Amino acid sequence: MSDAAYVLDFAEFDAGSITLTGGKGANLGELCRVPGLAVPPGFCVTTRAYREIVAADKAVASLLADLAAVTTPDPAVIGPRAAAIRQAITGVALPPELVDGITQHLARLEAGQPGQPVAVRSSATAEDLPQASFAGQQDTYLNVVGVEAVVRAIAQCWASLFTDRAVAYRITNGFGHDAVDLAVVVQSMVFPQASGVMFTADPITGNRRVVSIDAGFGLGEALVSGLATADNFRVRDDAIVNRTIGAKEVEIVPAPDGGTRQVPVDDARRGASALTDDQVLQLAGIGRTIEAHFGRPQDIEWALVDGRFVILQARPITTLYPQPDNPDGKNHVYMSFNHQQMMTDAMKPLGLSFMQAAESTLVPIGGRLYMDMAHDLATPSGRVVAKPALRLMDPLVGSAVDTLLERKDFVKNLARGKKFLSMGSGYFSGALVTQTIKSLLRPDPSVVPRLIAEFEASARSLDGELSRLQGPELMDRIREEYGKVGRAISAPTSMATVWVGTMTASWLNKRGERWLGEKGMADSLVQSVPYNNTSQMGLELLDVADAVRDHPEVIEYLQHPNDTTFFADLARLPGGEAVASAIQGYLDKFGVRCEGEIDITRPRWIEQPSALAPMILDNVRNVGPGAHAERYERGLGEYQRRREDILARLGATSGRAKTIAKKIDTLRAFIGYREYPKHAMMLSYWAIKRALLREADALVRDGVIGARDDIYFLTLDELGEVVRTRLCDASLIAERRADFAVFEKLSPPRVITSDGEILTGTYAGKTTPPGALAGIAVSAGVVEGRARVVTRLEDVAMTDGDILVTEYTDPSWTPVFVTIRGLVTEVGGVATHGSVIAREYGLPAVVGVQDATRLIRNGQSIRVNGTDGWVELL
Repeated sequence: MSDAAYVLDFAEFDAGSITLTGGKGANLGELCRVPGLAVPPGFCVTTRAYREIVAADKAVASLLADLAAVTTPDPAVIGPRAAAIRQAITGVALPPELVDGITQHLARLEAGQPGQPVAVRSSATAEDLPQASFAGQQDTYLNVVGVEAVVRAIAQCWASLFTDRAVAYRITNGFGHDAVDLAVVVQSMVFPQASGVMFTADPITGNRRVVSIDAGFGLGEALVSGLATADNFRVRDDAIVNRTIGAKEVEIVPAPDGGTRQVPVDDARRGASALTDDQVLQLAGIGRTIEAHFGRPQDIEWALVDGRFVILQARPITTLYPQPDNPDGKNHVYMSFNHQQMMTDAMKPLGLSFMQAAESTLVPIGGRLYMDMAHDLATPSGRVVAKPALRLMDPLVGSAVDTLLERKDFVKNLARGKKFLSMGSGYFSGALVTQTIKSLLRPDPSVVPRLIAEFEASARSLDGELSRLQGPELMDRIREEYGKVGRAISAPTSMATVWVGTMTASWLNKRGERWLGEKGMADSLVQSVPYNNTSQMGLELLDVADAVRDHPEVIEYLQHPNDTTFFADLARLPGGEAVASAIQGYLDKFGVRCEGEIDITRPRWIEQPSALAPMILDNVRNVGPGAHAERYERGLGEYQRRREDILARLGATSGRAKTIAKKIDTLRAFIGYREYPKHAMMLSYWAIKRALLREADALVRDGVIGARDDIYFLTLDELGEVVRTRLCDASLIAERRADFAVFEKLSPPRVITSDGEILTGTYAGKTTPPGALAGIAVSAGVVEGRARVVTRLEDVAMTDGDILVTEYTDPSWTPVFVTIRGLVTEVGGVATHGSVIAREYGLPAVVGVQDATRLIRNGQSIRVNGTDGWVELL
């Protein structure tokens, strides 16, 4: 092999050379192609050298095989293995042809002046990528002088691919150790007067119109390592909009014998700006040029050398939430629909398109759905309706929007179009208002069972019809039906029935506080109400636990169930047939539900019965036999006692007591329906999904797609076209899978603008005890207990009396509620699922607690005040 295969000049590669030069090397090669940009010259020792010289070494290969079997990032496990690999790599001898190639390229960098220093930097193939930065995972050596020192630094860079932190990072992010190669960049060293990093989008808020520049004296390592506090400049539209001058006490400079050293900054310069205003604006302009070349926001390392800016590196910013498309150039304000639906996980394209088919104005951003509120906020009349509505839906959204509306220039350029919250928008209509008033004045309790019966009959009819269709005819019928389902659920009669229940609860709470000085009065009146399908999910799973509890072999099996053979496995166990019958009966009623159920691609319980196993076992451990009936009767008794107490305190024959009694009857007749429309949607979802999966199986048999779940990565329209043409672009499926993997790791904001700026609200004006976490009071009462912090339903392992702390709950979490004492969530509002079920079960609950799963430790004692809306850490 020639040395050219081992060593390449920057001019010989570009952004497409990642597999040969690693992420850092490829980006440097591409930077050299940006007109007018100053990049210190250099060369790259390619991944081919690493692969053929290091990875082919038998000792290293054996150690790598041992490391590959490790699946935990535990330092005690990976530390000794990683150290052994590093030692083996630094002991590998470099072949003469590689050393000769390095010597020749180094001589060209020295340009006739031997002894010129260089920087030697690691460049991994899984580094500086759009989906994962791997920043700082491998080593860098500065001010390296001479061939021998450079060769030694290259070997140390190779070894740094196996530092403990690099190994742990790959394990955590699902990268195989043998799938990552390492190149090494050798670049002429520069000795700047100032240096730092620049982000062409605000790394904190995500605003794409803001350039953020950190600057300090000397080499940038002082800033990276935290030895010096950087100056920070924020530039927007060619103007410095904010500046902070840091206390620069230390700078890093080259050491005379190679390497670097720390020196104190003299007193006269400590409070001085590292850059002039003109230099800041010039640098921001360079950043925009680099961003335009790469086509996305960049994290850029720069240096100021003798009055000239040189660029040392550029990489994509991987932490930004995706920016919404903005074809009209106007300002838009997007509110998370997923937060309103209690499902903040990323959704697959088919799931997104199904929701968009029901509500065409929803916008997909980062694998979630958003509502554009700009049109409601653009006019004074729109703001009159929108601001209180947003505060009611989610105080944090309302607070964020209030902050945004203080920016007059932003408001002036808001887009104008179809409003969400105006009359006739789909959320409000004259017919809905009329029906709600009619139902409030003359409530008819029979409407609830009638609506439920109609929805269930419609779902059965749909399932039968779809089972007889296939191909394009099936796809046409599904699209037609999905629009009908959405319209039926949001029809005036259905939505008015929901409104009557929630408005009556609000009325009772206000009168309770005004007349009796009691907060959250309605909360104690909704226990054991009829027709609450979701609360029944929790209670009826207690019956399944009763069927299980006397069969130890079944209990053992449910700890490690197999979905493929679930019922057959149960049938072979003593008592298993009776348990299988109980579980099947439960699935017949509730099997269409699942975690994250608004995404049609998520496996329903009927597809994945093992998802019920942890909850069944929790019930067996924590709850005694006959708990369903006992809890229902206890809730009914509590309601009756509270009703009698309230009426007695008002004066049993008084006008107020009679009014309250009628309102309580209305509340209990209607409030259970609040949870039903989503169940109706899921009934139709399952009928549609079963038909789609049959069609997917046919596509797999015909070789059109490679796997059944490929259809999840197509939109509804795209899938219809694939079914019609029997042609599918496999690369599109692969691209969508990769995008989804990135979206899964992102935390979706409640509010994001068309500039990509994330807005975070606060509970302004809310008084809480010192150190308490503020939230929304949704179910009255105060309770103390142990926090059980859970982020995934499959990880639930509750002990009777725990307080559940999680990101959000949707109806699939309901069975967990029967064993907890209280609830804390990061997402939610007064009318969302967790709040409704907490009130029905009599559980104190606080929702909308920002970062609750991070700030509350698992096992920590906490006090939940569901009356006033805060959580105290005890």
